[in-house]
Amino acid sequence: MDFEYAPEQEAFRKEFRGWLAANLSPDLCVDDPADDRVASTREMFERRVVWQKSMHKAGWVGMGWPREYGGRLNLVGPTIIHWGTDAQKHQYLPRILNAEEIWAQGFSEPGAGSDLASLRTRAEDRGDRYLVNGQKVWTSGAQYADSIILLVRTDPNAPKHNGISCLLVDLKSPGVTVRPLVLATGHHHFNEVFFTDVEVPKTQLLGPINQGWKVSTTTLMYERHASGARNPIGQVRDLIAVARRLPMDGGTAWDDPRIRQRLSQLYVDCEAMKYTRFRALTRQIRGEAPGPEGSILKLSGSELGVRIADAAGELLGMHALVNQGSELVPDAPRWFNRLVAARQYTISAGTSEIQRNILGERVLGLPKG
Repeated sequence: MDFEYAPEQEAFRKEFRGWLAANLSPDLCVDDPADDRVASTREMFERRVVWQKSMHKAGWVGMGWPREYGGRLNLVGPTIIHWGTDAQKHQYLPRILNAEEIWAQGFSEPGAGSDLASLRTRAEDRGDRYLVNGQKVWTSGAQYADSIILLVRTDPNAPKHNGISCLLVDLKSPGVTVRPLVLATGHHHFNEVFFTDVEVPKTQLLGPINQGWKVSTTTLMYERHASGARNPIGQVRDLIAVARRLPMDGGTAWDDPRIRQRLSQLYVDCEAMKYTRFRALTRQIRGEAPGPEGSILKLSGSELGVRIADAAGELLGMHALVNQGSELVPDAPRWFNRLVAARQYTISAGTSEIQRNILGERVLGLPKG
């Protein structure tokens, strides 16, 4: 792979950096002191919506989408592009890009997490509509969402992978209840979502009936691809900066060769992720579907996040655990959140065990155990 930027790519980088310098508010850069992936308050969420609208107006969102759908986001948009009818594409895609339509992902259920195909939420055929009953869990951002991409069982007699369909459901429909799940950090971005006799028009079926497993695979591929795109190298740089000023044994923590070696290894691992990400970008530029790089990045990225959190906990100690900024560690709340929350990313979007199975069976061709 050619790692040098072509002149037009360099011009693009310069243009976007210039736009960010002129438009990105310092307040937005410190939007959430706890560093939550999903906004932990309505106020933070609204600020992010305004920012999305600003980027959309300037043409900086949906960069990987076909131009006819507004491209120049991560999950439901590409899935609708791939599986949706023309009416669904024209109804939803522009509103997604402009943050007028916020979406949640209704896949996991109690008893159907890693074994997603065991889901039990039912959609009964009622002529021109489906009647949906069931429960979803760990639904990120559902408290803000307008709609949800929902996996349901439409044929209970078929083998479990073959009787699933995918629906696009209005979360404001009668019979939908969203309840918060508060994390150990004290924040709330997960939810339970309950469906009680919810009527969904058949026009909201995404993809063929009973082929929802294939539709969900598209979504999960993009989700893992997007998860792997988040390189935690900024966290490592921040941790190195803290180590350089944190007093230890008459000097600083950075003077300890063991600490330097540990943080340097984390930095090297982040660089390795960057180059694997370049491989994924090459596939995207060629117009190819996400490949094994998504699972590689999701696995390595989430495991690396845990190692960074462990290193931060041992280095910062009480400075992070008090969850309050200090002169030495002004961003202590961010580190507290990372320490407590890091493990969840080895579970969400497919556990580390699932990713290893995917890589072993589909990439390396190993036999199933």
